[in-house]
Amino acid sequence: MTLKIGDPLPQVTFTVMTDDGPQPRTTDDIFKGRRVALVGVPGAFTPTCSLNHVPGYIEKEAELRAKGVQLIAVTAVNDVFVMAAWAKSLGVDDGFVFLADGSGAFAKATGLTLDLTERGLGLRSQRYAALVDDGIVTELNIEPSSGKAEVSSAETLLEQF
Repeated sequence: MTLKIGDPLPQVTFTVMTDDGPQPRTTDDIFKGRRVALVGVPGAFTPTCSLNHVPGYIEKEAELRAKGVQLIAVTAVNDVFVMAAWAKSLGVDDGFVFLADGSGAFAKATGLTLDLTERGLGLRSQRYAALVDDGIVTELNIEPSSGKAEVSSAETLLEQF
């Protein structure tokens, strides 16, 4: 079943890079008790993700915070080292967390997978953006084409407040 507005996020364990190295973080660790903009992307360092989608959230961070967003979480089916290098290359601040979903457990549990096996990329996440309040999805914008970041853009999410 595909995640929808009103659903709680599935309970999984992500991996995040910390000053002490890779560390597990559960869904509750990230989302419980706060308002989070969740950005799902097919892959770190891919053109649309790196040049358009995530940079839009970086540019709009102050506006999102003004609307009550406490954290911007970016997830992809990549390992924690790739996600950490990507975050560093984008120059994000502490208002962001990059969630490695290396095995695709979160993508599978949300029903938001994208099979890019024919392109040599395996199972990935669809491109989407969600507003999550205390672990509950209150807005969900799934991109109809993984090569675009319009429906799932920061601008679109901001219009939904």
